Amino acid sequence: MTGDGVVAVEVDGLPVAVPAGSSLLDAVRAAGVEVPALCHDDRLSPAGSCRTCLVKLGGSVVASCVTPVRDGARAQAATRELRALRREAVEVIVSALPARALTGGAEGSELARVCASLGIGPESALGELSGRGRDDSHPYVRLDRDLCIACGRCVRMCAEVQGTFAIALTGRGGDAVAAPGTGGAWVDSACVACGGCVDTCPTGALSEPGLPYGGRPSGLVTTRTTCGYCGVGCALDVLTRGDELVAALPAGDGPVNRGHACVKGRFAYGFRVSEERLTRPLVRRDGRLEPAGWDEALDVVARGLREAVASGGPDAVAAISSARATNEENYLVQKFMRTVIGTNNVDNCSRLCHAPSAAGLTAAFGLPGGTDCFDDAQRADCLLVVGANPAEAHPVVGARLLQRVLRGARLVVADPRAVGLALHADVHLRPRPGTNVALFHGLAHVLLAEGLADEDFLRRRATGLPELAELLAGYPPHRVSAVTGVPEGDLVAAARLYGRAARPAVFYGLGVTEHLHGTDGVRALANLAILRGAVGGDRGYGVNPLRGQNNVQGASDMGALPDQLPGCQSVTDPVARERAARLWRAEVPARPGLRIPQMFAAARSGALRALWVIGEDVCATDPDARRVAAALEACPLVVCDELFPSETARRADVVLPVASWLEKDGTFVNFDRRFQRVRPALAPPGEARSDFAVVHAVAAALGADLGCPTPAAALDECAALAPLFAGLSHARLDREGAVCWPAPDADRPGEARLYRERFATADGLAHLSACPYLPPGEEPDDDYPLVLVTGRRWAHYNSGSMTRRGGNLRLDAVDRLDLHPVDAAGHGLRDGDPVTVESRHGTARLTVHVGEETAPGQAFCAFHFPGSGVNTLTSDRADTVTSCPEYKVTAVRLRP
Repeated sequence: MTGDGVVAVEVDGLPVAVPAGSSLLDAVRAAGVEVPALCHDDRLSPAGSCRTCLVKLGGSVVASCVTPVRDGARAQAATRELRALRREAVEVIVSALPARALTGGAEGSELARVCASLGIGPESALGELSGRGRDDSHPYVRLDRDLCIACGRCVRMCAEVQGTFAIALTGRGGDAVAAPGTGGAWVDSACVACGGCVDTCPTGALSEPGLPYGGRPSGLVTTRTTCGYCGVGCALDVLTRGDELVAALPAGDGPVNRGHACVKGRFAYGFRVSEERLTRPLVRRDGRLEPAGWDEALDVVARGLREAVASGGPDAVAAISSARATNEENYLVQKFMRTVIGTNNVDNCSRLCHAPSAAGLTAAFGLPGGTDCFDDAQRADCLLVVGANPAEAHPVVGARLLQRVLRGARLVVADPRAVGLALHADVHLRPRPGTNVALFHGLAHVLLAEGLADEDFLRRRATGLPELAELLAGYPPHRVSAVTGVPEGDLVAAARLYGRAARPAVFYGLGVTEHLHGTDGVRALANLAILRGAVGGDRGYGVNPLRGQNNVQGASDMGALPDQLPGCQSVTDPVARERAARLWRAEVPARPGLRIPQMFAAARSGALRALWVIGEDVCATDPDARRVAAALEACPLVVCDELFPSETARRADVVLPVASWLEKDGTFVNFDRRFQRVRPALAPPGEARSDFAVVHAVAAALGADLGCPTPAAALDECAALAPLFAGLSHARLDREGAVCWPAPDADRPGEARLYRERFATADGLAHLSACPYLPPGEEPDDDYPLVLVTGRRWAHYNSGSMTRRGGNLRLDAVDRLDLHPVDAAGHGLRDGDPVTVESRHGTARLTVHVGEETAPGQAFCAFHFPGSGVNTLTSDRADTVTSCPEYKVTAVRLRP
């Protein structure tokens, strides 16, 4: 041993050092010797089935991929004899395949490249397995059975990396072939189209339409960027030819995804070339939206903004910035509103999802972000996953969490539905929707009652224990069970798993935040980590929100909030305002602006005269959609930046066509606070412009110069304004790939794990919260007997404006209402029946799906198909602290 867990070996006389636990194949490759390994992928467990990686060790010829390397070992890999043996092994495999298996040579599949390097030509492919057929049923995955060599890589990828277990090897001997595990067509299987099987297949038996037979054609341009769907922040290599997007491949060195992706990031880019894509500005003339030039559109916007300010003052103007836009675009929007218009009336869609996270985490710990990076949390020995279904909403995170569980970590899931990770949980808690606070207090009660709290941590680094302990005395398991419906035994078992773990971690989603008391829910959940001392040290991995949209963290970080300047600085802080005023050469209003719900109310009352909506279809995604539409219709000027003619755009006075995430330059911040680069792989279509260019153009039409001529310059200015981001720049990110904030110094790493020495609160302590359980805003009754919960499904994203314009629609074509068999039978409904859902606020039309994922008395649906009207059902009740809507609890009734 050379020390530090490194093993010293010799390969063909060359000394090589590799990490302890490495295989002989790792050592051989470290020595620079290319050895084929057709059944091997570094991400997977070794199989040793193809016998193409033969190496001599101690006088024996062995399969190097399954042979552990020992200190002092001496191996031979580059001899003529070994090369001949490897060639024979490959020839045996090739002999059963048709000649097209070798198509492309050095640009073809892994097998084709291996054959080219060994001098094996198409004449060796005798086609003995020809005629086994194809399966082209799936929009993204093609199966050519004649090219399958039964190496099992796709099976292991689906099981070990994705965790879907959708693929199996069927048949025996030479007839073995990869196929959907349940039989039937691929499109009807459990496959979630992550693309992992395609990426690992060495022969092209599994391929995607743009890259037949697993090769990569020459002449393609590769652009490294960050996915523009959910908040995981997967790094992608986008392959283009001219103005054609050929493929989007997960980057093997992606900081979060590590060569993995989901159906959206990997394949759902067909929206780019949709015939519905907006390519010219639209201006309303005589009640109709008609094409216009940019000069006319900008003139209408500028004139309308001036009139709004003249009639109602700066606060008569508001902007809804975008969690889909880059950090630099969000920074520019809030700067425009504060310096050109003179108002803090700017908000973003975090108001509808994770505003309670920001408020709750700030109150508990001091900063509005997750406490730990995902890499650290991956070392947890107990995962508490609450109000989240990452298997569908954040598939790469869900897959990595499942990998951890399959390797022995304990799992507690708290969610009303039996989906995703809940199917693998040691304990699945199914609380009644709206009872989270009581559930978390019940868990905390057990931690204190059974001596599972970290008394030393609580004494040194926390405050509020006496008040919390007094409150928790009223939440014994039997009372919590009566409130939540969770059995006492399950509650105690879950608390013990979390309380006895050496390194517990909490992940949560919108099932915690989108409630009348969502901020209380976040604080009560944070109590658990504080009680255990599992934050800010080495005893655990804190509390981590799973962000829904690609840049919902960054939009808020950039100050696109009515009460926050960039870098989590309050607009009421005179020091922060003075710093901004010096940099911007303009005074910053001291009074917080309007939140999104307040903007709509002000529009309906006539106080708001101009509203700029950037990249959000508020008529489809905001609650009580009819009142949102009424607000837009009442507002004299509505401007909309959009990709498609959305419901919001149809009600706008000016629609500005903008670039998608594939066409932008800048940065995003993902769910664990990582800044990552976004780079344009293609130019936007027609006359579409980036939101960055649009904000500059609107400012110029008003006679203002915002500075920041480039996105890089905008991040530099933000770094000068916000101490949290002082060490960030495009140049640094181009060098390092990803940097977590806080990053106050360009010469030091960002802080992946927060609060090691002190918390960011005024007193440096973590704050426990003694917030009592309060009931949700709606309860079922005789008229509305079911509780409806809304959320996401795996194939679509938000309002579906991008995912419904491509192959994903073939994977999930209708908006479904999930019902338990008891409720379906009680309403005379069967699977596939159309159903009308009514609430006290509106009506939606969906298709019934009967199953046991939901509990009796509850129903679930997504909001990916605006035409169904799901968000007309939801109320305008909202979190009492942040105004986040109560999406997770709506009383409904059904009509066949």
